[in-house]
Amino acid sequence: MKRYTLLYILSLVVPSLFMACVDDEEYADSPEGNFEALWHIIDEHYCYFSYKNQQYGLDWDDVYSKYKPRVSSNLNRDQLFEICADMLAELRDGHVNLSSSYDMARYWSWHEDFPANFSDTLQRRYLGTDYKIAAGLKYRILDDNIGYIYYSSFNNGIGEGNLDEVIMELMLCRGLIIDIRNNGGGYLNYAERFASRFFHSPTLVGYLQHKTGKGHNDFSAKEEQWIEPSANLRWHKPVCILTNRSVYSAANEFVKYMSVLPNVTIVGDKTGGGGGMPMSSQLPNGWIVRYSAVPSYDSQGRDIEFGIDPDLPAAITDADFSRGFDTIIEAARTYLNK
Repeated sequence: MKRYTLLYILSLVVPSLFMACVDDEEYADSPEGNFEALWHIIDEHYCYFSYKNQQYGLDWDDVYSKYKPRVSSNLNRDQLFEICADMLAELRDGHVNLSSSYDMARYWSWHEDFPANFSDTLQRRYLGTDYKIAAGLKYRILDDNIGYIYYSSFNNGIGEGNLDEVIMELMLCRGLIIDIRNNGGGYLNYAERFASRFFHSPTLVGYLQHKTGKGHNDFSAKEEQWIEPSANLRWHKPVCILTNRSVYSAANEFVKYMSVLPNVTIVGDKTGGGGGMPMSSQLPNGWIVRYSAVPSYDSQGRDIEFGIDPDLPAAITDADFSRGFDTIIEAARTYLNK
């Protein structure tokens, strides 16, 4: 197997750099032509057909038979958009979107159908008003000498200097809580940069595959993903990563990286998933469809498209909420204080 650091795959999360165009001579700019173009783009490039057939019986040919009769030449743009959106929702994939100049179809049931397990009101109680901010990180020392870092989005950049300052501030703490609840992802290089502060030798953290043809099962061999340790300050003590269903995409990858470390415990709810790295294509009418094209696996070769289970399950209870306590943060503090 080939060995790659994660910077190799960074560009795959920038859909605009990987835009496939539909041949306008093959598919007309009509309701029927745009529908056919959309179905074939997904059929040839989407990466999770076999996995989702196993999970819930997805059959893309059956999906075509279900939605094709709804398409006719007299559809207006809104009617066509609704039909296409409904068809894409059959994939149950938060990385699948259809974008027009006036709307974006999306599948958000991966987090909307589950408890939030995060509260801004509760978090303000723990952060207080005198917390520090280093680029995308909010951090402070809790009153039991546990360090607390909140990273809301991997769209928010962090530099090596930021991470040095945060680790220096928290270095005397007995343990560290990294709260990434509601982090919907962003740039993989920030996830890798953050994770590298916890690794002390090159470590295999997972695998990738790439499509090699139009068939549903046309993939390369699994290619290894490795994290290289940072040359700067690194953390050696116990860590708890806090997760909920809104941890997705690059944040889901971050959990994957960190879960291989023996001093790291995942606390909270199952992540939302989003293991497929996205690409985009354009329909004849100019609409853009984004879809999962590169499947990602954990270090054991397991699929992470539908999320990663916590090591220590926890959920915010009504009783704790009414008392101003975040059950998930308290579970991590109890664990670290042991």
